[in-house]
Amino acid sequence: MLDANLKTQLKAYLEKVTQPIEIVASLDDGAKSREMQELLQEIVLLSDRIKLVEQRDAANARTPSFKLNRPGTDISIEFAAIPMGHEFTSLVLALLQVGGHPIKLDDKVIEQIRNLDGDYSFETYVSLTCQNCPEVVQALNVMSIINPRIRSVTIDGALFQGEVEQRQIMAVPTVYMNGEVFGQGRTGVEEILARLDTGAAARKGEELSAKEPYDVLIVGGGPAGAAAAIYAARKGIRTGVVAERFGGQVLDTLAIENFVSVKETEGPQFATALEQHVKAYDVDIMNVQRAEALVAGDKLIEVKLANGGVLKGKTVILSTGARWREVNVPGEREYRNHGVAYCPHCDGPLFKGKRVSVIGGGNSGVEAAIDLAGIVSHVTLLEFAAELKADAVLVKKLKSLANVTIITSAQTTEITGDGKKVNGISYKERETGEVKHIELEGVFVQIGLVPNTEWLKGTIALSKHGEIEIDARGQTSIPGVFAAGDVTTVPYKQIVIAVGAGATAALSAFDHLIRSSVDDETPAEKKEAVAA
Repeated sequence: MLDANLKTQLKAYLEKVTQPIEIVASLDDGAKSREMQELLQEIVLLSDRIKLVEQRDAANARTPSFKLNRPGTDISIEFAAIPMGHEFTSLVLALLQVGGHPIKLDDKVIEQIRNLDGDYSFETYVSLTCQNCPEVVQALNVMSIINPRIRSVTIDGALFQGEVEQRQIMAVPTVYMNGEVFGQGRTGVEEILARLDTGAAARKGEELSAKEPYDVLIVGGGPAGAAAAIYAARKGIRTGVVAERFGGQVLDTLAIENFVSVKETEGPQFATALEQHVKAYDVDIMNVQRAEALVAGDKLIEVKLANGGVLKGKTVILSTGARWREVNVPGEREYRNHGVAYCPHCDGPLFKGKRVSVIGGGNSGVEAAIDLAGIVSHVTLLEFAAELKADAVLVKKLKSLANVTIITSAQTTEITGDGKKVNGISYKERETGEVKHIELEGVFVQIGLVPNTEWLKGTIALSKHGEIEIDARGQTSIPGVFAAGDVTTVPYKQIVIAVGAGATAALSAFDHLIRSSVDDETPAEKKEAVAA
């Protein structure tokens, strides 16, 4: 299963293993068991510290599956999956961590995990094409290494479709804790901890409020925020970044093929590279923190957080990005994650062999329809305009697919369901006014972005679309407050443009600080400076 290059890389990683690992595999005579067996046997051959034990256990509810155990301890991680694709990294990390390799988390976070009081059994449903799933899997796995009272099993929804249908899981990642739904979507260690340790948020708020004011405080950790942090830190000024999730919308992006000098990468890898670059400088990163209010004072600007904390900056750069735009029709929110989805790469495999619709005829919508056509039985693409807006090469590809229907001049009016999951979509023909209904099992919404500015309404000038109005320097309507990226009125929402805008905002903030410091000098100080 592993090619020669991958084996060489994995062997090098496994040389870091210091503790014995026992892989206990539950197998049967099926094709997937043979596939899992082949993978595990190849891994065992790469390290003399790893032993494979095969069990033919019909009583095991999930077969095939395997556990990574550290003999003589309670440390164990389970995969009810053949963790290739995006989850191969999760497997490698699990092997290293079970094998004693040091865990790369802040000491305070490790101690907080170790001190959790309770028994937690997590089940994480994933698809191997989901770029968001590995973060959740890796977070829960590492927590189970630190605290054996936490158990983690990763379940491939495509491998255990009966279980997925029984639990009516229609979006990944979906996490169950002790048999109840715990959460859906991308989640990291700090977010999970905040939910398990109920007093953590208040303690964190107090800790953040005690911090000294920053010269530049950046709100948002996407490409624009990362670039702003790097450019500010290089000026030698006190720089902080507060973000709801570092990486922003890039984390939800699969292929990135238009970032100059990088021929091809994926969103999560790009986000990791951004964070590593920022961490190479003296930047205070405060992740998993949601901003709720902006208050401009005479000397300092305050950013109030959801946990009660308050951060202060002499200047502030707003780079809170954007999120998927909703259709805002009946049924959309009611059936979100129950047939209504926004990430075809993540959730597409859960609709294998089913009928779905894609709303949106731009590049994102057409690309989604093309990808889904290779998984589902049929795709109906609905576009409001009279023509598809995607690039010609994408439209040509879409029209060549036999299991795709394209309907233009179609206004989505309702997403219908049976009370538990989606069963259809209704639309109005704009030319005739006739309302039609299509029976299907899934709807993928791909109609663009909406800026994350609700928390700023009434405090800063916004466009009619809710974007922060800026000038060529990134200056907003509030002196000392700058903005950059998809959250602003910049006409094109692209990663490379956001990065440039972040740099512009940081340089503008630095210039503002210099001018402000001169303005703050007394006449005597100015006279001395001129004389010098």
